[in-house]
Amino acid sequence: MTIGLFSAETEKVRKCFRLLKGIRQEIIALRIPNVEMHEMSMGMSGDLETAIAEGATIVRVGTAIFGERIYPDSYYWNEK
Repeated sequence: MTIGLFSAETEKVRKCFRLLKGIRQEIIALRIPNVEMHEMSMGMSGDLETAIAEGATIVRVGTAIFGERIYPDSYYWNEK
């Protein structure tokens, strides 16, 4: 599984997905006993189209379904 580069530039994100796709192909070519590579999990709501175009069979789409998470500032910046 991979999450693409956090970027608005599709080609930079695509490069990450292509890298994983290439690594997967190399592993398949090794024909390692008991290693099967049926799925390729990559991408999230913001880049799912690119991930699918590059061969993803599983995509994490939480934000697309549930919306943005809202955290109080103290969740990240505890000022106590």
